[in-house]
Amino acid sequence: MNTNQIKRFAQETRRKLLEQVSAKLNFVLTTDSAELREKTKQLKQLRQELGRTTKEQLIEKVAYTWFNRLMALRFMDANDYQPLGIRIITPKDGYTIPELLDEAKRGNLPEELRINRERIYKLLDNKIPSTNPQNEVFKELLIATCNHLNTNFPFLFEKINDYTELLLPDDLTSDFSIVKDIRDGMNAENCLNVEIIGWLYQFYISEKKDEVFAAKSRVKKEDIPAATQLFTPRWIVEYMVQNTLGKLWLQNRPKSRLRERMSYYLESASVEAEDFLKINSPEEIKFLDPASGSGHILAYAFDLFTNIYEEEGYNTNEIPQLVIENNLFGFEIDERAAQLSGLTLMMKAREYQRRALKTEIKPNILC
Repeated sequence: MNTNQIKRFAQETRRKLLEQVSAKLNFVLTTDSAELREKTKQLKQLRQELGRTTKEQLIEKVAYTWFNRLMALRFMDANDYQPLGIRIITPKDGYTIPELLDEAKRGNLPEELRINRERIYKLLDNKIPSTNPQNEVFKELLIATCNHLNTNFPFLFEKINDYTELLLPDDLTSDFSIVKDIRDGMNAENCLNVEIIGWLYQFYISEKKDEVFAAKSRVKKEDIPAATQLFTPRWIVEYMVQNTLGKLWLQNRPKSRLRERMSYYLESASVEAEDFLKINSPEEIKFLDPASGSGHILAYAFDLFTNIYEEEGYNTNEIPQLVIENNLFGFEIDERAAQLSGLTLMMKAREYQRRALKTEIKPNILC
């Protein structure tokens, strides 16, 4: 994985999103149009939010929200994980527009999407005036998809019926769009590894982190996440998990072959039989990361738990849900990082079980 390329992409995308969300916010607050008059509820929510926070904080929040969503969609596209069975922001091989939009142009829309189909087809047939019908259609399809994914990922894809929808960047289909940037920045090779989610999180907030430290003043509450986040190197993750979770399991199952999978495991001197926690089944073990970030440590613990369950003879189709709901827990002060922890665990579940994203699995990540 080329982390230098990923860092450059994440930082450039953040700056571009902040600029576009800021421009959209100014437009929405200063423009009177028929379209906006139909969205009085969202406009009211937007103004209420501006009353609770600063304009800068609101722009940062919305930009990050859309980055997380688009990044999640791209990761699922690249790995053919989409619950709808169709790529959302990625074209089919040999094509240039997102597969979802291409299928809509062919008259094929997923039945699961709650959307005004008549309006979609009229836009595509130029029966409704629009300066860019394809872009307008894709925007509606994207929002409908995010709403549909709320069932599987309620922590990341909240129902978009508030001001977040108003501040979605306008350009979503051109070669200069944020969607194209996401596709190019997250190439298929990088998306083979779920760790890209953690790297993107770290690099996305890296410039904000630098700004906080450069100020040399008391860290504001809203800046604590950026100032305190750190991506733990893989070997340290393995060392910690192998010598906690792995150690506990080997103490209870001395003949386990789990030892063969743990290159950083340190053998300890023999202990008395009563000197360790007794475990009757893997379902009893609770593994907590008190600062879960984007779920990097939990993801590796997921792999080790899976090995343990398999060794105990559990049904492989049931293991991902058992691991997420019974074994893995995380605390995180940054809501956006907590979203990514949940996403990472869901992607691990899908890695092991094809139907995992069609099941309502609930990660235990508290924020």
